[in-house]
Formats: sequence, C-alpha cells, structure tokens
Amino acid sequence: MALYTLNFESQYLHNNTEVSVIMPDRPRMVEAEEFYGNGKKYSVLWLLHGTFGDHTDWIRHTNIELYACERNLIVVMPSALNSDYVNWPGFGMGYDMEKFMVKELMPMIYNWFPASKEREDNFIAGLSMGSMGAALFSTWYPEKFGASAWLSGCPQNWHTTRNLGSSTLPPSRRNENIIDNEGGIEKLLNSHRNVWDRLKEMDRSALPRLFICSGTDDFLYENNYLVFKEYAQEIGLQAEFEELEGYTHEWRFWDKEIEKALDFFSISNKDGGNAF
Repeated sequence: MALYTLNFESQYLHNNTEVSVIMPDRPRMVEAEEFYGNGKKYSVLWLLHGTFGDHTDWIRHTNIELYACERNLIVVMPSALNSDYVNWPGFGMGYDMEKFMVKELMPMIYNWFPASKEREDNFIAGLSMGSMGAALFSTWYPEKFGASAWLSGCPQNWHTTRNLGSSTLPPSRRNENIIDNEGGIEKLLNSHRNVWDRLKEMDRSALPRLFICSGTDDFLYENNYLVFKEYAQEIGLQAEFEELEGYTHEWRFWDKEIEKALDFFSISNKDGGNAF
C-alpha cells in the first residue's frame, strides 16, 4: 500500500495543511510499468477525523490501510483542526474548511491522482465531529457521494440546543462559538450548519445511501444518536442504523464500524494488492 502525506499552502485555510492519502498497491505479480500506466480510475473514500484529531488519526488507530488495500480504494484524510468542517471566517486570516474540501482538495485529488469523479465511486465517512462533517457534505453536496457513514455523531437540533459536551470540553464553549461564528442563533438556523432542517426540507431521495451507528455506552448515544434516529423516522429518512452494545466513544468501535461501512458502500472487491 502506498501512503502519501501532502503538505501545501491552502487558499481557503490560509496556512499550510496536511492530508494523508492511501493509494492502491501494486500486486507483486504485475509489472510496475503496466500497473502505473493502466489509466484506471479508483473509488475514493473521503474520511474525516474527530475533535482534537488530524490527518493521521485513522491510520494510527485503525486498520483502514488494510481495508483499503483489500478493496483497491483511495482514502483521503484531511486535517481540519476543530472546525466542524465548516467555514470560520473570523479565525485568524480565515479558516474555511467547507470551501477547502469542495473547491480545493477535491479538484486536487481528482486531477493529480487516479481518482474517479463519478458519484457512485465516491464515499464520505467520519467519526464524531467527522460524522457531523460527513452529514454536512452529504446533505449540501449530495450529488458528489454515492453513500455516507456517520460514526458516533448525528446532526444536532439547533431549535432545542442541547449541551453535548464531554468531560474534556467546557459545557457550552463549543455551542457558544458555533452560534457566534454564524452571527447568532437565527442566522445559524438559516446556515449550512443547520443540517437538521436541511434534511427535512430537501429532496431526501437525492441523498447518498446512509449508514449511521453508535455504541450504546457512548456519551452521545441518548441525547444525539437516539434523538436523531427518532427524527429520521418522523421525516421518512432512509438510513441503516446500527447500535453496538457496550461500546463507548472509542477507536475499537470505529475500527469495527468503518469496515462495516465499506461493506455497506459495496466496496467489497477483495482482490487488491499486497494486503499482508
């Protein structure tokens, strides 16, 4: 398996940023010239990290490299700070993560790597904060992705803002900053951030296929996952929900579920390169 680390100055993040990219491996029985010159386009998984993380998280804590190698899959893992994958014009010189993903990173990957642009070959997934990002891109750019997986995180109902903080995060700091960034609660409700309402108002048949999961001991299980699952049933949102007993907000759960998500995406062509 080939693993690339891209380090470059971003137009939309206004600083250098790093992105990890897993590339399909050349089978040992195939000549290098033949493999690298075959013109093949590969499926792409856009894989998003959670709060406090970066582009290395999935590689360091899961078997994503093995799973990708088995499936001849490109995996793109950007760094996003704690941005929630939205635009923060008031941070430094501006840190516009949503614009970066759509207007910069995707064109780079499609044009510099053997990556397919076709909707049915593109998938997006993430854990915790990354699942919120996957939800945002799935609802505002549904034409870009064939399927999406939200691991341990679902869209929040901003009409009844709840404190979803953990023991490592001040109870209201994140929500306060989110509301301030959008210019107040009313502007937030009319912004990209409000995926909850977007799902209700949009043509849901246009959405990617959805896989949504949580551990039953996760601190977000009751006030986020179960609340959203009930809401999904109310609005007729089609999704595959899965709950695993005894798992918390943890890497053992995310390692299990990302492999299940790849199977849900129908990326199951286990004839890849040197996966051993």
